[in-house]
Amino acid sequence: MRLAWLLAAAALAAGPVSAADCAPDQIDLRDSDTELRFHVEVMDTPEGREQGLMFRENLPKFSSMLFVYETPQPVAFWMKNTLIPLDILFFDAEGRLERIKSNAQPHDETPVFGGDDIQYVLEINGGLAAELGIEPGAEIRNPALTGAVWSCSG
Repeated sequence: MRLAWLLAAAALAAGPVSAADCAPDQIDLRDSDTELRFHVEVMDTPEGREQGLMFRENLPKFSSMLFVYETPQPVAFWMKNTLIPLDILFFDAEGRLERIKSNAQPHDETPVFGGDDIQYVLEINGGLAAELGIEPGAEIRNPALTGAVWSCSG
């Protein structure tokens, strides 16, 4: 698993990921020894969060969607009107990964509960978290995150 993550990280970034590289259209994810970068769309309004990835026919491999909530709260997602399988990653207010729902299936209306104190949710292609070895405890960074332990300011 680590080898896949390292190869992906090498393919995504020419050199180390730095705070100077932080941009609204990318999200960085790291664990104790590896960093990854994804292209990201940020959904930080109720309308944007409601629409999400519904009706999209594809998602490029290293693209993602970040859902930002104003405060930590109970969060549940479903796949109604979603056409592609997704991994749904649930993060706390500090940007730490708490839970992963792997391979959420298109059109499934079963609620996927992320936790009681979730502030950020990242959707990536189904199966990609396992392929890259992403596990709870990983951290994310993007300018839309406030109070994160790994911030864009350094």
